Amino acid sequence: MPEDRPKEPGDRSDIRAGVGWLLLDMTLVSGGMTMLVKMQGATYPAFQLVFIRAMIGLMFILPLIWKHRYEMRRIRYPWRNIVRITCNAIALTSNFVAITLLPLATVNAVGFSRPLVTMGLAVLMLGETVSRIRWAGASIAFVGVLFIIAPGGAAFDWRISVIMISVVFGALATVQTRALKLENSTVMMVFYTVGLAVITAIPSALTWKPVATADWMPLLGIGFLAQLGQYCFLQAYRSADASILAPIGYLSIIFVTAVGYFAFHEVPEPRVIIGVAIILSALIGASVIEYRRT
Repeated sequence: MPEDRPKEPGDRSDIRAGVGWLLLDMTLVSGGMTMLVKMQGATYPAFQLVFIRAMIGLMFILPLIWKHRYEMRRIRYPWRNIVRITCNAIALTSNFVAITLLPLATVNAVGFSRPLVTMGLAVLMLGETVSRIRWAGASIAFVGVLFIIAPGGAAFDWRISVIMISVVFGALATVQTRALKLENSTVMMVFYTVGLAVITAIPSALTWKPVATADWMPLLGIGFLAQLGQYCFLQAYRSADASILAPIGYLSIIFVTAVGYFAFHEVPEPRVIIGVAIILSALIGASVIEYRRT
């Protein structure tokens, strides 16, 4: 069977495809999954949610594992895959831990520095070129995110370092995903899902709370949406440069705000509307300026 080799990113069709996949990922994860996690997080420990998410995700991709069982034996970059899933697992787990230790606004505010870290690492580790326009757009967008979150007053203590661990390892995982663009996407999903399950198994066992029958359906939804989102995320970074996609990650705040408004009756404050305007203006403005210069 001929190998499905992705095109080299760089032309505009690849960039549009990458952005489209990333937006779909944010719809599934920042929208749907976030809503379910918020509902269930009030009842079950964070480690337990991550572990169940990983196990359910693995169940969903078992048919793919069987279908591509021969390809699974021909992993091109086993050690790089191990590094990637380890970074992913540390990032996600530390993010859940941070949510339990600090106010959500603080976690989100610090966490939104991840795209900037990703851009920097993409330059250092992958040799990607980031224009001044992209840097300017990302920086202005970051100001908009801080304007929305408004985390002022949070004292810097050791708990903040947990969020920074999530930021750094999340950015490292993103860059590794880009470096593995020639790896089979099924292999990458399996490594990611199994890695989450292995790393969170012991902590979840220590904090485990019995699951009510009625709660299994939303927990199943968390795993399903997470797995679909992971597939979209992989496709995005196989299509376009990490330095191009990283600033788009700021748009996830729009999805989260929409979930808060429609699902939990959280009415956005004026500063949220202003912040969103800053983000969109920065990202769209940078894209238009760079497009006209090419």
